[in-house]
Amino acid sequence: MRILSFNISHDSSVCCYTDGQIEFFCKEERISRIKRDQLPFRALHTFFEFNANKKIDKILYVTPSNTQPDVENIFRRFIKKYTKVEVENNSELTHHLHHASLAFYSSGFDESLVFVIDRNGSIICNDNKKVCRESESVFSYSYDGIEVLHKSFWTYPEFQENKSKCLNILKQIYSNLVDLRVHGKCGIVKSYEAATILIGQDPLDGGKTMGLSSYGDGTEDELLFSGGNPIDSQFIYLGKDSPTFDSLTCFAGYEDLITSDITDKNYQLYANKAKQVQTQTQEESLKLIKRYTDLTGIKNVCLVGGYALNVVANNYYIKNLPEVNFYFEPVADDTGVSIGSAMLQYHFETRDTRIKNTTNNFFHYYQEETIAGGEDYKIEQLCDLLISQKSIAIFDGNPESGPRALGHRSILFDARNTDGKNIVNMIKKREWYRPFAGIILEEKFSEYFETLGLKSSKYMTINFECLEGVDKIVPGIIHVDNTCRVQTVSEDNPFLYKLLKCFYEGTKCPMLLNTSFNLAGQPLVQTKKDALEVLYNSNLDAVYFVDQEKIFFS
Repeated sequence: MRILSFNISHDSSVCCYTDGQIEFFCKEERISRIKRDQLPFRALHTFFEFNANKKIDKILYVTPSNTQPDVENIFRRFIKKYTKVEVENNSELTHHLHHASLAFYSSGFDESLVFVIDRNGSIICNDNKKVCRESESVFSYSYDGIEVLHKSFWTYPEFQENKSKCLNILKQIYSNLVDLRVHGKCGIVKSYEAATILIGQDPLDGGKTMGLSSYGDGTEDELLFSGGNPIDSQFIYLGKDSPTFDSLTCFAGYEDLITSDITDKNYQLYANKAKQVQTQTQEESLKLIKRYTDLTGIKNVCLVGGYALNVVANNYYIKNLPEVNFYFEPVADDTGVSIGSAMLQYHFETRDTRIKNTTNNFFHYYQEETIAGGEDYKIEQLCDLLISQKSIAIFDGNPESGPRALGHRSILFDARNTDGKNIVNMIKKREWYRPFAGIILEEKFSEYFETLGLKSSKYMTINFECLEGVDKIVPGIIHVDNTCRVQTVSEDNPFLYKLLKCFYEGTKCPMLLNTSFNLAGQPLVQTKKDALEVLYNSNLDAVYFVDQEKIFFS
């Protein structure tokens, strides 16, 4: 069975799922070069261009909001140019379900709890008015069926003074659900957003808040939650929207302090507020996880939704629930919704119970290409460049599907350089306070980090505390709180593994600094032309094309 699914939301994408395998996946922004592009016309065209003669059984249209039938009709007409298969709207209150399905069917578990912690899930409407949106969902998953255990919603302004009316509307939809909650202005992620907006960023840039939070001193300890709900008086809607989201949230009384100009002179207040939301939102998330692992006795747990990309929180869960087996979905944001919807439909229709654990994160579409020029280069020569403090971008076959580069579209630098973070932040044109990830030979992982009992961390979804003295060895990747977001590298990532082995042989250091191959505000590099554009428009020293064994210098 071949199912084509596409999502209309930020980070839109197209997935073709065939007989239990991802046959095609493409994120729109990689083709359009528009960060977080919402309309996957180019990605759909790319799919049909290269799969024109293949039979499609179903086409699914997915969106968190069913309030734009004109957009749906535009896509129906667009797809009719390529196929007679009718588009089915698969959006009715399913946004969190699609997130959850991706995580479960990729996890390798035969049974698990799935926690979706998200800013914006499906919209609940009544009389054509927006009432509320999903914020947190808990599901019990197995190959025999899916059960909804918990739903939380944040409320639109018109209904915030009448939450009982909102709850009654929800009870008509979720009539058998015992644990049904209505928050006020915020859920967990919108509470976190209050700090992200305070530092002048888009709501989706929570990673910047996470990085800044480590500079907080912990003195901002006023409670943001009570009884599992955000305290409404702590937050305010700004009365303006971003290009992506409505109802932007900030801390009440801090509206006049919003700025993106965070310097080493003024950062403390902003770092303290970032630490406040980091600490308290991860505590609330842990309470939710603990409640349902205790209630059900299920110890396999999947995390998905935008908040599942919070590596600090993920460390916190493992540390506090060591008996739980965690899976953190690498494609946790809306990028993965098209995959999840196709997986869900496939398993519903076929009752296929084969466990098909996703073994890597490199299934994004890429058409092989050759580019003229450059110099012939071997791994040993690349190591020499890295040792001589050159920044090198790696371009290796299919790009990563998720938001984090894992060696296929990466910029690498010597992690031993004490000024490494500043050097690479300058190349990337990023904020000074943002840290970088480290990649390490998997067999050396436990020699440098508190591994929390894990043998690997392949997808850069967790941060780890450094063992004593590691900050002196690789200061370029150790954050101010003595942690590092780590990717362990084994032979199933062959080029990166060989490069790290070579670097280790030359330096006795098994680590490098790794960051995504793009500039701030731009999508991950897709083509070799994109790669060279970054090279020639930044301070990057070189780009290496693995398939051609060619290097280009700036």
